[in-house]
Amino acid sequence: MGSNVVKRVVVGTLVLGGLLLAGRDWVYAQAALPSKGGEVSPRENVFGLGLFGGATSGIGLSFRHHLPARFSYQVTGGIIKVSSKISSAIGLELQFDISRKQSNRYFIAAGGGYYYSGTSEKNDMKAPGRFGVGVGGEVQLSAEFHVSGDLLFTYFTDGTVLPLPQIGIFYYFY
Repeated sequence: MGSNVVKRVVVGTLVLGGLLLAGRDWVYAQAALPSKGGEVSPRENVFGLGLFGGATSGIGLSFRHHLPARFSYQVTGGIIKVSSKISSAIGLELQFDISRKQSNRYFIAAGGGYYYSGTSEKNDMKAPGRFGVGVGGEVQLSAEFHVSGDLLFTYFTDGTVLPLPQIGIFYYFY
């Protein structure tokens, strides 16, 4: 039963990736926006879909929305069930751009998430809630694909504070 779930996730990811690559010439990327003095200033909303993983802002599929200003937000969530054990994560990250260029950007980030691992009756995690603040950056791989990374000082609900990295890959469109 568990291997069937993994196979479905892998096949679904490959199909989604293939569809995104097939349609890449039909959309405009965030990095193709007009620039003014090296800074990119989007006049429209820019959206991104991707995969994101981190101990603060969630693990799984991710949606990112760049507003016409320097502010962005990202929602991430994922769930997997193997036999009677469920693992899931959901998170939100807010980003404020410090610098935005044609092929990269740097931002201040704040995020939070809730993580679950256990049976449907009980969460076995000692500190399922997390909140963090830190910095991040994003680099353009191609016109549509970007890699993003953060380093957030993360507070766990059991009182632990750790500097933890996060990483994601996004496909941008309007």
